[in-house]
Amino acid sequence: MIFNSLEFILFFPIVVVLYFSVPHKLRLYLLLTVSYIFYMWWNPLYIVLIIISTISDYFISRNIYTTKPKLQRKMLLVFSVFINILILFSFKYADFFVQNINWGLNILGTHQKIPYLNLILPVGISFYTFQTMSYTIDVYRKRIKPENNIFKLALYVSFFPQLVAGPIERAERLLPQLSKKQILDFDRISYGLKLMLWGFFLKVVVADNLMGVVNIVFDNPNSYKGINIIIAVVFFTFQLYCDFAGYSNIAIGAANILGIKIMRNFKQPYLAISINNFWRRWHISLSSWFKDYIYISLGGNKVSLIKWAAIILITFVISGFWHGAKWTFIIWGAIHGCVYLFEKLIKNRLQKIPKLLSFLQKNKAIIFLRIIITFSIVAFALIFFRAQNFDYAIAIIKNIAKFDINLSFDHKTMLICTLLILFVMLVQLIETKIDIVEYISNKHLLIRYSVYYILLFLLIGLGNWQNTEFIYFQF
Repeated sequence: MIFNSLEFILFFPIVVVLYFSVPHKLRLYLLLTVSYIFYMWWNPLYIVLIIISTISDYFISRNIYTTKPKLQRKMLLVFSVFINILILFSFKYADFFVQNINWGLNILGTHQKIPYLNLILPVGISFYTFQTMSYTIDVYRKRIKPENNIFKLALYVSFFPQLVAGPIERAERLLPQLSKKQILDFDRISYGLKLMLWGFFLKVVVADNLMGVVNIVFDNPNSYKGINIIIAVVFFTFQLYCDFAGYSNIAIGAANILGIKIMRNFKQPYLAISINNFWRRWHISLSSWFKDYIYISLGGNKVSLIKWAAIILITFVISGFWHGAKWTFIIWGAIHGCVYLFEKLIKNRLQKIPKLLSFLQKNKAIIFLRIIITFSIVAFALIFFRAQNFDYAIAIIKNIAKFDINLSFDHKTMLICTLLILFVMLVQLIETKIDIVEYISNKHLLIRYSVYYILLFLLIGLGNWQNTEFIYFQF
């Protein structure tokens, strides 16, 4: 089941009514049941994978907590991580390695081939495996105590608003909320509905309108050049943001209606002034996960400069590989890692000239230029993120340099897409100062309902309601 479907539009209100109708002691089990139904709507068989992760981490984490010898605790943790990584590897990465091994065998002149598994990739597998791994690691680090109620842990792993594409929540934040008694709060429900409305707008109006131009160019990179390629790259940069931020807003809003707060996943990422700053604003739940469980585990900044640089590159490359079993995702991650290190080198040099550094950090023209440069780097790297393969990515990059200012797209489509992008950027600018949803909620009745009806009108008039999947479902 996906958010932008008739099934969800009918499913969610029923869940809300049932949730606030049943006794408090039954709500956890109700949410677990509907979360499993939500996931099984796609493919009933793959709920088994979630159950395996839940059961294994439930028992292993309890043993980790009660076991005193450090070596045994570490072995239990490794076993837990191994189970989750094995599930993720089998379904997402096995064929990638088989393909590359077969390529190597072919180079060596060996005609023996390893057969592919050809397993269907379960939606959201990277999200829920990371979420359950963070739980066991936190128990090992003694940041939290193991959960005694296996059904509560199961709900933590499978909570339906954020199950398929995050945000990737932490047990210390989400678990206590799952047993807290919630009352019917109309202000909270109203706020949640507004977040969901904005999320639907970002997805079905902005992202899905941009998708048409993006798909045409990226599926036929040799048929376009110059300005048309640049437009498609910029459009995809905004399509990806609006698609994923749209999902996150719907998820956060739906959880908020149920009285459960999940973390913010985006904070005006295209106003970032550096790649470092970008990753503090983009997919915050994932970037913080990698910081806490990969970067710090490898040594963080408590190592030599060379080792630290290697850790940064490893973390970014793994982050790219997390997104997909293709070399293009690895290259995407590596680009971000290299730029991150370059920025750090420049900043270290500039710290020796404090007046110049202060000027660069405060001058508005310089700040604007840094935003443009950062956006350009992000957009360029996303060519590898979106391209079907490495050859397609290279074809797009080559064709950017070919001079052509003749637009190949319908002028009406271009106008609508451009206005939508400008509107999204305007909202991002406003959000740097205020919570725009809260701000509109406090305005005069006429103003706020005018905004709501305009968004609804755009959803109906410009929205693509053909059940197009969210981009991050494939991860």
